[in-house]
Amino acid sequence: MSKKIISTIVASLFALTSIASFAMTKPEYKAANDTISNNYKSAKTACNILSANPKDICLAEAKGVEKVAKAELEVSHNPKEKNQHALRMAKADAAYDVSKEKCDDKAGNDKDVCVKEAKSAHTTAKTSATVTKKVINAVTDAKDDRVNAEYKVAVEKCDVLAGDTKSTCINNAKAKYNKS
Repeated sequence: MSKKIISTIVASLFALTSIASFAMTKPEYKAANDTISNNYKSAKTACNILSANPKDICLAEAKGVEKVAKAELEVSHNPKEKNQHALRMAKADAAYDVSKEKCDDKAGNDKDVCVKEAKSAHTTAKTSATVTKKVINAVTDAKDDRVNAEYKVAVEKCDVLAGDTKSTCINNAKAKYNKS
């Protein structure tokens, strides 16, 4: 089998392991995780027909696909920013590992340049993932601050009322701004 066929197999396995974003039960999560592991084992076995660096590249691609698929599974199971950040980092690491292996086909200065380019791309991807995380956290914090401020204004407006009308006003504000 050629490297192109192996790459196609790895890409197909990746497509099969992509998980739609929806809540899943523990048995569904375990089944999806088992599928990812089985697909990795199949891809790894497919790499065994190759030798030397093409085999190393194939194995790096298969391992990268597995890591990314597991990170995607975590995001679909629990879409918190922490897991989304881990997914972005897994993608950066997978691309870097494959790039490094591809550099092994080169020699001398060409190899040195290739490795430095791979490292640069990896650093850029990791930095981008971290910046994205910080931006998302900042936007979330700003939204929370805005909601809290609007809630305080709504409650303050209730202060001019009395009795049941005031209680209803406060309860309405709590419901509107999701406060307990």
